[in-house]
Amino acid sequence: MKSYQDPGIVKKLGKKITDLASQIGGKKVKICHVCGTHEYTISHWGIRSLLPSNVEVIAGPGCPVCVCPNSDIEQAIWLAKNGYTLATFGDMSRVPSNQGSLLTARAEGAAIQIVYSFLDVIRLAKKNPSTQYVFFSIGFETTAPMVAIELINNRIPSNVSILSSHRLVPPAMKLLLEQPDIQVDGFIAPGHVSAITGYGLYEPISQEHQIPIVVVGFEPADVMFGVLEVLQQLIHNQPRTENLYTRVVSHKGNLKALEAINTAYSVVDSQWRGIGMVPKSGLELAETYAEYNIRLKEEIPVSGGSDIPKGCRCADVILGKIYPRDCGLFNKKCTPENPVGPCMVGNEGTCSIHAKYGGYFSIDEDIESED
Repeated sequence: MKSYQDPGIVKKLGKKITDLASQIGGKKVKICHVCGTHEYTISHWGIRSLLPSNVEVIAGPGCPVCVCPNSDIEQAIWLAKNGYTLATFGDMSRVPSNQGSLLTARAEGAAIQIVYSFLDVIRLAKKNPSTQYVFFSIGFETTAPMVAIELINNRIPSNVSILSSHRLVPPAMKLLLEQPDIQVDGFIAPGHVSAITGYGLYEPISQEHQIPIVVVGFEPADVMFGVLEVLQQLIHNQPRTENLYTRVVSHKGNLKALEAINTAYSVVDSQWRGIGMVPKSGLELAETYAEYNIRLKEEIPVSGGSDIPKGCRCADVILGKIYPRDCGLFNKKCTPENPVGPCMVGNEGTCSIHAKYGGYFSIDEDIESED
């Protein structure tokens, strides 16, 4: 794996990209990735500093906690204040809503438990059978199977319910391509998601919109190979889906995980924070498992307020319209320690990543800082 981080290899790829970009005749090319881990790699390793001026890599809606709508967080807080112990992941607990974050709610007395996996919730429920637990289940296709498998195998205690807030990546990619004010000339598809879904899922999008989609891994050379492949496809006018992450991703994906998702969930229209309603982009528990769906057990009130706080430009960041530095709150009023908007939370939030790494260091500067 060290070869994928070799500065010499990465710089050679940068020169090849520059040579190809010169063949486009100065045309601006925008490549969108849809993965928080890819943004980490790009920013941490200073990938953007190695690209020619007419090739830009922008961040799309690749952070699952960032796109979790205000309404879902408000529902989670209400449950934690009304007889349930809400369990969720650490990053999700810090995402702000109109009712504050889950952490601020816990400080006010709400019953909230931070867990590392759904299995932690099951263990807690078995140890405390008199406590009613709700798992705030978030993430893309990558995390959905862990709940699905436990449901299918009937391993969930009766004192556990699910608040599902899962989102599907391909519908968001299609939505970006349909926006007249957003330029996307190619996609770098998410590696983790693709390991579950397979890369074949993107082929209809490539064909319909005549756009390159390239699946890559998470090392700097992976990303550079992805940019190179997109440019080659554009120059030769041969847009298609290409898998460059063959060490992990296959055409059909993880068939057992996909079968579990298709059995345990139903695909529904879902709200994405900063984007709006995206058709057939979410997962709700299937009717077969309705007894675990907390939304069917409780009438949970929500305020219906704005998803994005006043002055925050997370919506534009999520859609790849601006970089975090273009927001007036960035690293001023809004910081990783005190996030105003959802993009400043966690390891996958674009603003959080840029606050830590800047996004534009050279690869040499980055290596020296680590020594």
